[in-house]
Amino acid sequence: MAHIRKANGLIDWLDQRLAVHKLFDVLMVKYWIPKQINFLWAMGVILTTLFAVLFVTGLLLVMYYKPDTALAFDSVNKTIMQEVDYGWLWRHMHGVAASVIFLIIYIHMFTGIYYGSYKRGREMIWVSGMLLFVVFSAEAFSGYMLPWGQMSYWAAQVITNLFGGIPFIGPELVIWIRGDYAVSDPTLTRFFMLHVCLLPIVIISIIAFHFYSLRIPHVNNEISEELDFDLEAEKYMAGDTRNSKVIPFWPGFLSKDFMYICLFMIFFFYLVCFKFEFAMDPINFDPADALKTPPHIYPEWYFLWSYEVLRGFFFDIGGIKAFNIGLAAFGIAQVIFFLLPWLDRSEVVKPAHERPLFFIWFWILLIDMIVLTIYGKLPPTGVNAWVGFYASIVFLLLLLVILPIITIMERKGAK
Repeated sequence: MAHIRKANGLIDWLDQRLAVHKLFDVLMVKYWIPKQINFLWAMGVILTTLFAVLFVTGLLLVMYYKPDTALAFDSVNKTIMQEVDYGWLWRHMHGVAASVIFLIIYIHMFTGIYYGSYKRGREMIWVSGMLLFVVFSAEAFSGYMLPWGQMSYWAAQVITNLFGGIPFIGPELVIWIRGDYAVSDPTLTRFFMLHVCLLPIVIISIIAFHFYSLRIPHVNNEISEELDFDLEAEKYMAGDTRNSKVIPFWPGFLSKDFMYICLFMIFFFYLVCFKFEFAMDPINFDPADALKTPPHIYPEWYFLWSYEVLRGFFFDIGGIKAFNIGLAAFGIAQVIFFLLPWLDRSEVVKPAHERPLFFIWFWILLIDMIVLTIYGKLPPTGVNAWVGFYASIVFLLLLLVILPIITIMERKGAK
């Protein structure tokens, strides 16, 4: 048992019982970050901040929300928006944060791809990050249903129908997810439970694992240099801070992150106060009506690229129905980024601008996903349908065929 003496303050009292100084050292003071990084490395902290905003505003909103199909729409659009003090502010903050968090996730993800931060021992960092992306997507979709407007209802109708395409268990699975034969009150109750209870717990667990997975291979840097973190840390602690290539997470790295968070929050509150409508589809301000289908159903902007892959295959091929081809392509699109560390067959770990073929591949992939996003919101008719078809083909080829080929060529060229 530890020797307990009279404490000289609260921190000392806690330290004798919980070893808070050692914990602070492990998590902050002796957690080493490369010096050679730029503002793109602040996205992780900004994501954590946005999740905290979502969590706090979500708690405030759930005090007044009614998870009942007869009451949900009015509880959001009348009670929260018109009767509760600052209810509009909490809803705007929640809606904008839910949308902007995906912008930051995509920046974070493409930064990782550009600098090869998924390779050479960092595979679990990448996989846990992609797992976060998938669970955040489920959290966003379940939250999109809660206002119970027209787009909420019909998006639930479309997405739950997709599970019907799974062989053997599809129809039963759809009923189980909905809790009924049609999207109705049990469906809303289930998605409410997922949104406010189960998925936040899963997200917090994966965030903790994501941070833990950074501890062993450490954070990458913008020149992808492989550092001896123990040696560089010794230099730093010996006082040679100029020649050491690392800084401690606290206060060195985190103080810079605070600056980026402050700058980002200016942008965030500008959106909350003046441009919040981009995060709230006007069609969703009409109550859900099972007898009135909107002329054009589409998801939020951050799902549009994968939605376009789903509907990009609009004609049967070789006797296989278009729906099944689109569903298979959609399934591949959801998991393909998990496999990136193994699809990239090169051992070279450098930024994309030092890998000529990979550099071209990176920008074509980015442009293609932007095209898919733009056309995902347009009606799938005429030339729009063909653009979506070819962009979907290009997306699959880039990841399944072209990336392995160019990285094998790169590996052979490096020998």
